[in-house]
Amino acid sequence: MMKQMGLKMDELGDIDRVILQGPKREIIIEGAAVTSINMQGTKMYQIAGGKVTEQALEKGVEIPEEDVLLVSQQTGVSMERAKAALEDAEGDLARAILMLTTG
Repeated sequence: MMKQMGLKMDELGDIDRVILQGPKREIIIEGAAVTSINMQGTKMYQIAGGKVTEQALEKGVEIPEEDVLLVSQQTGVSMERAKAALEDAEGDLARAILMLTTG
């Protein structure tokens, strides 16, 4: 009956870990049973069981030294304070300058 519907299921026994990543968090599933389901050309995966751990992802924005210097010069603050403002603004120059001049 599954063949008539165009449905094919395969157990993927060689999968040790499944990682689901989003912009703010990561979900890791260890030792899960993974099944591949192919329905009329559309492939889906079913994940069952396993040990689940979830963690928040930290944004590591690289701040170029030139940006720090520019913000420091435009606002008249120290390089350290300019870098901190850029980190708070996630690297956005205009937002960092506004934070330092209006706050």
